[in-house]
Amino acid sequence: VGHGPSPSSSTPGAEKREKQYRAHQGFGDHHGGVTGAHTYFYADEAKCDQHMETFLRCIDASSGSSEDGFSAIKLTALARPQFLVRFSEVLVKWQRFFHQMAAEEGQAGRAVLDTKLEVEKLQEVLANLGIASKAESQQWFTGENLGTSGTVDLLDWNSLFDSRTKLSRPLLIPNRKTGQLEPLLSRFSEEEELQMKRVLQRMDVLAKRAMEKGVRLMVDAEQSYFQPAISRLTVETQRCFNRSQPIIYNTYQCYLREAYNNVTGDMELSRREGWHFGTKLVRGAYMEQERERAAQMGYEDPINPTYEKTNEMYHRCLDYVLEEIKHSQKASVMVASHNEDTVKFTLHRMMELGIHPSDKKVCFGQLLGMCDQITFPLGQAGFPVYKYVPYGPVNEVLPYLSRRAQENRGFMQRANRERDLLWKEVKRRLLTGNLFS
Repeated sequence: VGHGPSPSSSTPGAEKREKQYRAHQGFGDHHGGVTGAHTYFYADEAKCDQHMETFLRCIDASSGSSEDGFSAIKLTALARPQFLVRFSEVLVKWQRFFHQMAAEEGQAGRAVLDTKLEVEKLQEVLANLGIASKAESQQWFTGENLGTSGTVDLLDWNSLFDSRTKLSRPLLIPNRKTGQLEPLLSRFSEEEELQMKRVLQRMDVLAKRAMEKGVRLMVDAEQSYFQPAISRLTVETQRCFNRSQPIIYNTYQCYLREAYNNVTGDMELSRREGWHFGTKLVRGAYMEQERERAAQMGYEDPINPTYEKTNEMYHRCLDYVLEEIKHSQKASVMVASHNEDTVKFTLHRMMELGIHPSDKKVCFGQLLGMCDQITFPLGQAGFPVYKYVPYGPVNEVLPYLSRRAQENRGFMQRANRERDLLWKEVKRRLLTGNLFS
């Protein structure tokens, strides 16, 4: 499994490249004590194409080193981050309006898939708000599967998104705080439409190479202000390439309050459309950065309040995926965790549900150089297990690894335990005369 690349000021031509990259303070880079990863704004599409070529080489390398390899890609290297932020804002506003209408019907607090709006009432609301006449909105709900039950859930609502962004006039909704009308969706500019096509084309190239080489492609998760766009683009790629097997894996960060809703929503979409759900579950990598930015910009902290709540969220999401594997066999998960309790939980639930390691529906992943006392016993017991290999300039990779060590609580204690276990094994082999067996 590979991870990267990142631009660096220590490599040849760095001075020239620095003019193409600007770390933006508003996105919570290394300013004011924030310890999150860099956010780069790419000056041209050529750099994104260069990153795509790097990812292609990584796919080739993964293919050459493993029969069932993975390669990781970062969409922030394949698309302009400004566009991902803009696209994410539009998606969030579209979904927020749905939940606002549901709350006004007394459905606040319901599980995301249990929240449904009656089509007739929804059309009345849209007409009363001046968003669309009943005749216009009737055309919205004429899709093959849309509104046939007389209700619309969030997945149905999301499916309306593409056609709504192409309306000749912007949709206006009242801002509940100011009482003023504001655009629900601003139309994408021609340049933004072009960027959308370019990033999907790059993902298409990578996915086709992955299929050709027998490699699965993991799309890394990023900060929450990028993630809605990244998840949407990943799902679009899954729809195309996960028809017969899970080639594309989406990543879900379980320290986010919305993690369970995101997992269950995307899995339900895969059920409805008949493709394979592939996921990597992680706890999350940008907690301090997320909280710093939320405080600075005045929005609700998107992170679970405690580490224990994040553990509960991880196990809840994982259990949901394992149940789907048991019942449909059209889901696969990488348990990307250094947490021994999570690994034990997974093994226990697999045994209860009758999921065998040879099914290769559940695999495990840890960073190279971390928690080998988890990785190697799993591999020896027949479980698919992977080491995640970050790559790039040294001055970029080392800070990345130091952050991973910070984020994994008790890492030093586990390192000491690993050392004690290794020493115990050496002594056992010395006493039995089987030092090299």
